[in-house]
Amino acid sequence: MKLSPREAIGYFRKPDPNRAGLLIYGADAMRVAIKRQEFISALLGPGADEEMRLTRIPASDLRKDAAMLSDAVKAQGFFPGPRAAFVEDATDTIAKTIQAALADWAPGDAQIIVTAGQLNARSALRKLFEGDKNTFAAGIYDDPPSREEIESALKAAGLDQIDAAAMTDIQALSRVLDPGDFRQTIEKLGLYKRGDATPVVGADVVAVAPTSTEAALDDILNIVAEARTSEIGPIMQKLTAQGVQPVGLCIGAVRHFRTLHAAAADPGGPGSGIARVRPPVFGPRRDRMVKQAQAWGMRRLEQALHVLMETDLSLRSEGQTAPQMAVVERALIRLSMLGRS
Repeated sequence: MKLSPREAIGYFRKPDPNRAGLLIYGADAMRVAIKRQEFISALLGPGADEEMRLTRIPASDLRKDAAMLSDAVKAQGFFPGPRAAFVEDATDTIAKTIQAALADWAPGDAQIIVTAGQLNARSALRKLFEGDKNTFAAGIYDDPPSREEIESALKAAGLDQIDAAAMTDIQALSRVLDPGDFRQTIEKLGLYKRGDATPVVGADVVAVAPTSTEAALDDILNIVAEARTSEIGPIMQKLTAQGVQPVGLCIGAVRHFRTLHAAAADPGGPGSGIARVRPPVFGPRRDRMVKQAQAWGMRRLEQALHVLMETDLSLRSEGQTAPQMAVVERALIRLSMLGRS
């Protein structure tokens, strides 16, 4: 039987132990692996590996010895509880071997779990699992997780109280992170909030979210955008000592001011504009950039971008004789003074 994406969400959380098997397939191996792990954990419960209730069979081994799967399905363990035989990285070349094991399956045998890459509608594996009333087939697609899946992951991490703004940030993260990274972020958030009974807020999400490569530049960019001209010199010295390159600093400034310009130009206002930014901006940093966009306005931000583009061209010019970091610092001071006007 074929499971729709919505049906699969519920079935992975609450499997039927009396079914003969499940096929999980999809182009993204990480997404398939996460769903397979979720399903096996729900089906077998804790301690399955230690109690030898789960047998793992690489598809390459099964091609060499077709009896491995049938033996694993029929084998009786020393520990009570449901059992499973897991075939990894299957292809249509072993469909007949799996078909034979399913045909010989009886109640009380280990459930057969198969994972595979992308399979088209003509796939022998898909036809096998979709055509049997006692098995399921679920396709895993590259769509971001649904609200229901996110809430399930949060609950599994011990997080029951989520502030509305924090949930918005978490959903935004789910759309830009790889499945594995997103899962690790949720687990990290659960550890971060352990022992804390207060709801998860935006600042908590910011604290555990993967750090942007531009995070080291945030201080100088905020100083410039907030027209704190006197602070530019000292922090520029720190950035130079840290090995920050002038071109990289200029590129970071262009991105920052482009984001502010997009926010200021949005018909719904800066708050709405920041919400559309990709990758997303979170928590206090988002609020700060909204205020910066409001203070500058679209016209002055266009002037700021013009200054930065001129600076970028100057840095890349073969005829440039002035020290590049000095050129960037002068441009940032000009921007800071423009922000005061």
